Amino acid sequence: MPATSRIAIVGAGHVGATTAYALMLRGLIAEIVLIDQSIDHAIAEATDIADASAVARPVRIWGGDYTDVADAGILVITAGASTKDGEARTAVAAKSAKIVRDCVRQAMDAGFDGVLVVASNPADAMAQVAQQESGLPPERVIGTGTLLDSNRFRKRVADELGIAPGAVEAQVLGEHGDSEVVAYSTVRIGGMELDAFLAGQAFDRAQIAHDVMRAGYTISKGKGYTSFGVASAIVRICEAVVRDERVALPVSTLLTGEYDIDGVYLSLPCLIGAGGISRVLTPMLSDQEQTALLASAEVLRDTLRHAEGSD
Repeated sequence: MPATSRIAIVGAGHVGATTAYALMLRGLIAEIVLIDQSIDHAIAEATDIADASAVARPVRIWGGDYTDVADAGILVITAGASTKDGEARTAVAAKSAKIVRDCVRQAMDAGFDGVLVVASNPADAMAQVAQQESGLPPERVIGTGTLLDSNRFRKRVADELGIAPGAVEAQVLGEHGDSEVVAYSTVRIGGMELDAFLAGQAFDRAQIAHDVMRAGYTISKGKGYTSFGVASAIVRICEAVVRDERVALPVSTLLTGEYDIDGVYLSLPCLIGAGGISRVLTPMLSDQEQTALLASAEVLRDTLRHAEGSD
């Protein structure tokens, strides 16, 4: 694997460009290359971000092509088909799969041999498509999965309780989509379980879970797309790799028997460091949550079948 001094981003749309901008502000990396089907668009976005870097962090950023990918330690794929008018993420699986396969094929042909981060929707299935197409070991192909959903969960729990999101540990598991599992069993505030912290305080679990699951649709209805939240999730994964943090983040990976689920990408907490995912964690879940996770895995198997039918 090459040293992680360069991150390549395929797809210079809203998510890709915002990711590049956030990486620049974070001062995480020395080089960022944006790749897009429109080289003019990639160059324009890179130039705009480079102008902003003059008052932020020094970074070399440019609009390039797949020849720039060989020296990248991390490749981020945001290119894919867009959902419209409340359309489920899974509905664009076949279209996205064609795009993701083409991007991965060109990157591998160019000599990429680092950690691959996939944010294209539907994120879980596209990460699995990317892993299959690349031939890279699953631990080095990471889907953004429910990291964003978990951030939303933590934020909404914190807002309800009147505390800082940093004080809340909470996980959304399974699909990044309508079958996701908002796992209240994982909620901790200062080490306390939620019920103990509440001490009888009213708390609408069902409404918060609904709001978390529908958040992406709500944002897209208002502005036409999502960008800042998912870009921040991408950057957090990149940061864990670049800094070899070995931190636990809920991301999408290939399960190999966890909760009796095998052979499908979905989100569980994973330890992430320089080599990608070093361990998949299995938190204690309620029986209801485990049943929901199994159902989510079946949804993802069906989504993958649609994606595989795109060849």
